[in-house]
Amino acid sequence: MARLKFGAFLAPHHPIGEHPMLQFRRDLDLVEQLDALGYDEFWCGEHHSSGWEMIASPEMFLAAAGERTKRIKLGTGVVSLPYHHPFNVAQRMVQLDHMTGGRAIFGSGPGALASDAHTLGIDPMTQRDRQDEAIAVIRRLFNGERVTAKSDWFTMNDAALQILPLQEEMPFVVASQISPSGMTLAGKYGIGIISLGSMTTQGLMSLRQQWQFAEDAAKKHGTRVDRADWRVLLTFHIAETREQARKEAGAGLMRWHNEYNVGTLQRPGLTAFSSPDEAVDKTAFVEGAASTIGTPDDLVKTIKNVMEVSGGVGAIIGFVHDWANPEATRRSWDMVARYVVPEINGYIDGLRRSQKFVIENRAIFERAGQAVMAKIMENEKAAEALKVTGPGRVAIPAVNAPDLQKEAAKQRG
Repeated sequence: MARLKFGAFLAPHHPIGEHPMLQFRRDLDLVEQLDALGYDEFWCGEHHSSGWEMIASPEMFLAAAGERTKRIKLGTGVVSLPYHHPFNVAQRMVQLDHMTGGRAIFGSGPGALASDAHTLGIDPMTQRDRQDEAIAVIRRLFNGERVTAKSDWFTMNDAALQILPLQEEMPFVVASQISPSGMTLAGKYGIGIISLGSMTTQGLMSLRQQWQFAEDAAKKHGTRVDRADWRVLLTFHIAETREQARKEAGAGLMRWHNEYNVGTLQRPGLTAFSSPDEAVDKTAFVEGAASTIGTPDDLVKTIKNVMEVSGGVGAIIGFVHDWANPEATRRSWDMVARYVVPEINGYIDGLRRSQKFVIENRAIFERAGQAVMAKIMENEKAAEALKVTGPGRVAIPAVNAPDLQKEAAKQRG
């Protein structure tokens, strides 16, 4: 496969307590940092309740991010299609694509929080069918068609977009958890996938079966899916040592788990952690752990495992969280870009080969020393100075420096 892409997914999950205005600005600062570090994609979601997730319009946030970045792709992660008239979604995505210079990725889902659907008076049993309906219509609109359609939740009369996406084909991506619905939808339309369930051990181990759902649906509908368009979400916090990563992430991880997953969402089967150490141990240091709290080498190992258990994906998307303080969090993303990405994609393999060649072929470079020595010995003063010239006193890299003492001995001999 081609090189692995890397990105970030901002749900967001922020503890309640910080000024929302400052939190929005800090999130935008993060996008700017990731763009400068060479990350490929940034995603943000849509939520309307729960307290911890406060971005209601991913398109609005990403438009602001587009003004502060140059190259990173900006994905809606995701627009909850049952909450909106499909024509309005299509128009907003087209506008976002133009405002970001053709960097928009259209990610959609049925809606993740039951409290959001309740607020809007939407029956959860209808959400996945509505997402399917909306995707079909939006794809037609993006293709420049004039659409007349009527369903039990929207009506279009001779609807056509005034402008089309700037990209010749804006990427479509659907969210997938552990159920087959998201993968099946991707296969039906031949579009991309972002797997969110991979943040759990169960979700990570089911990736290969999940991909089979997509391929089966593609075969049924005469389309095709490409692993290069498959994104997998991972949680991690990286530091110089495991001990440092544990120290930085423990308390925040415990709060996120206890207050949000257990206390707010009340997810079945979860119990509160009793200490930061327990939070780290049970999240990152149990058999089959889907999260990494440790060093760049630890994350490299996790990613290689994901590639093995899944059969191959196109992108690793890191989940943005506040386990650590802002400074340590930014340093974690920096270390991933500096050490994990090049290790996974082989960017430094050539440098290692070059170093190894020089080390293993030292003998063939002896002539360089002989050439330097010959010039020195032609000059009486230089030859006299050679007596006090030794290793470490030559202002060129030692790996390339001739052994002048050795050459001098040869000359005397």
